[in-house]
Amino acid sequence: MLLCLVILLSSSIASPAVQDPAFPDDHRFAETSGIELTEVTSTQVDNLVTLGKVWGFLKYHHPWVTNGNGNWDFELFEVLPEVLDAQDTDEGIDAILAWCEAIGMPDPCDRCAQPPTNVHLPMDLDWIRNENSLGPDLAFFLDSVWQDRHAEGPQHYVSFHPHIGNPDFSNEANYEDLDVPDTGYRWLALLRFWNIIEYWFPYRDVIGGNWDSVLEEFIPRLASAESSDDYARTMIALIARVKDTHANLWSSLHVQPPEGNCQLPVTVRFLEEQAVVVGVLPGHEASHRLAVGDVLRSIDGVPTGDLVKEWSPYYAASNPPTRLRDIARNLTRGPAGNVTIEIEREGAIESLSLERVPITPEMAGDGRTHDRPGDAFQMLSDGVAYLKLGAIEADRIPEYLERAKDTRGWILDIRNYPREFVVFKLGQHLVPTPTPFVRFTNAEPSNPGVFRWTPPLSLPPKPPHYQGKICILIDEASQSQSEYTTMAFRIAPNAVVIGSTTAGADGNISPIPLPGGLRTMISGIGIFYPDMTPTQRIGIVPDIPVRPTRHGIQAGRDEVLEVALREILGDTVSEERVREIAGAGETTAPR
Repeated sequence: MLLCLVILLSSSIASPAVQDPAFPDDHRFAETSGIELTEVTSTQVDNLVTLGKVWGFLKYHHPWVTNGNGNWDFELFEVLPEVLDAQDTDEGIDAILAWCEAIGMPDPCDRCAQPPTNVHLPMDLDWIRNENSLGPDLAFFLDSVWQDRHAEGPQHYVSFHPHIGNPDFSNEANYEDLDVPDTGYRWLALLRFWNIIEYWFPYRDVIGGNWDSVLEEFIPRLASAESSDDYARTMIALIARVKDTHANLWSSLHVQPPEGNCQLPVTVRFLEEQAVVVGVLPGHEASHRLAVGDVLRSIDGVPTGDLVKEWSPYYAASNPPTRLRDIARNLTRGPAGNVTIEIEREGAIESLSLERVPITPEMAGDGRTHDRPGDAFQMLSDGVAYLKLGAIEADRIPEYLERAKDTRGWILDIRNYPREFVVFKLGQHLVPTPTPFVRFTNAEPSNPGVFRWTPPLSLPPKPPHYQGKICILIDEASQSQSEYTTMAFRIAPNAVVIGSTTAGADGNISPIPLPGGLRTMISGIGIFYPDMTPTQRIGIVPDIPVRPTRHGIQAGRDEVLEVALREILGDTVSEERVREIAGAGETTAPR
């Protein structure tokens, strides 16, 4: 194999030079890591995997690094040439060992860290003691670092938000001036993200697959990603492996397939395993000849199912419904010009040539919630109140309670993202006694990779106490705070959750800067029910499962809301009356 390797660094391994992480312009790594590589051998991959794991372990365990000495990113660039030049894995281990010895063995700790109690997620560090893969000297060095980690030492590259506990990675440099990061910087992005997941992601155990193999796979992929768009697209694919809906490459979604700044002026949603038009933007009904209920069977001759399969690896999502949610939003996106769409309408197949239009902010936000139009609080009938949290105002909760107090039931619609945090301000009026609804797992700074349980958190009661039936509506639009709020409200004695599985991504977000000015994030704390039942990737599972149907959407019905109304009203009203209430209602309070 021809190697396109240009190493601009000295091949000697220097002792760590104390550098300001602010990335001074006169440093020799300011504009380039010195590594330009488009192909790698299997030996280089094996050695880079070992280096990446050792580099990450030392980053969060060696006191020279955790105290903020030097610039750990640049230390990676110091050792890379020797590791890449190694002819076999033994030479690679020797290069890594020489680098470690130059950093030095840590002084014995005065107060050494102890394994924590009440652990949810332990950390498997058996690899640092594996003499067969690391050799006896490197294994001894790494184990000594672990044994001498300090009980209360700082973590320079990660801190923790007070009272919450999610990690803060603000001390990581993003090197935003590097428009096209070279191979070394692209590998830095990989190793930084990989090790953050390895040590600080509370849901590491539910990613699935072998996380080490991801490192092995993406080393060559990032070497060959020479353009800025290729780099960003490869990072999206890497981030998607974490299966966390919070973890997307938010700085660079333009490279997520399908690429383009135009789309058809319709809203699409996957219903009954089909891509269904659920809305046509006003003013485009006639010109685009698409109607609510149309099924999109293919785009430019490619079946929709094939497009979903091709694009799915670039969509970070905790579960399949959420991945389909996000793909549906982009399904008709592409360059300006005409596109051929094959649709199914009333059992007939038809081919249409339609023109994409420039994406506007209104188009980008359309269809992201599935709640009722109109005011936040509505009286659907004399006996049924409705409140959508996407428009809730916390200071008006006393008013909402007063208006709902004599109703038979109250529908709390969380098929949206709450406008304000009302878990306690509203939730305390739904429970008669202090009731636990959630517990967390937090990282252990002196034991990186370990997550421990916190005590359950409860809703305290406060009058007035709502006495009626509570129906909570959820679906794939319910994410993060929406899921947390649902967990709190469903503990009410008369509550029932109706709808479909939520996005499965809860826990305060932790942004992660990456070279080239890229930005991602992760769910930073673990969210569990009080009995330790998980929520990540699973989402909130409804008590009464119900999903909209194509024909229901076509008829203008809200089938989820109809089921909630039936739960409250029972058999006292006809099916026609239920549909009438769900479809009309009375908006009797100003927003």
